[in-house]
Amino acid sequence: MILLQINFDFPAEMMGDALTNGAKGLAESINKEEGFVSKIWIENADTEESGGIYIFKDRDSAEKYAQMHSKRVEDMGAKNISCKYFEINEVLSKINKGI
Repeated sequence: MILLQINFDFPAEMMGDALTNGAKGLAESINKEEGFVSKIWIENADTEESGGIYIFKDRDSAEKYAQMHSKRVEDMGAKNISCKYFEINEVLSKINKGI
């Protein structure tokens, strides 16, 4: 499994309730992406940073999603988009209830 970390600068006024209320359809659509396992939505209004921590079944699915999603969040106002990929140590992660 692959962890995809996407971070970007995002206006604080578009976070919190505004994002929660406006992105429910987006959240539901992410569940349908190829290879998708889970997502944790992250935001820090104080630093105007947002993003997500995703788990995908394979790197190819994660890379395809990151390319598509980067364009999508840019259209929503995101700047300085960063995508990082990590192999998940499944044995240790299961011990700590991470997967």
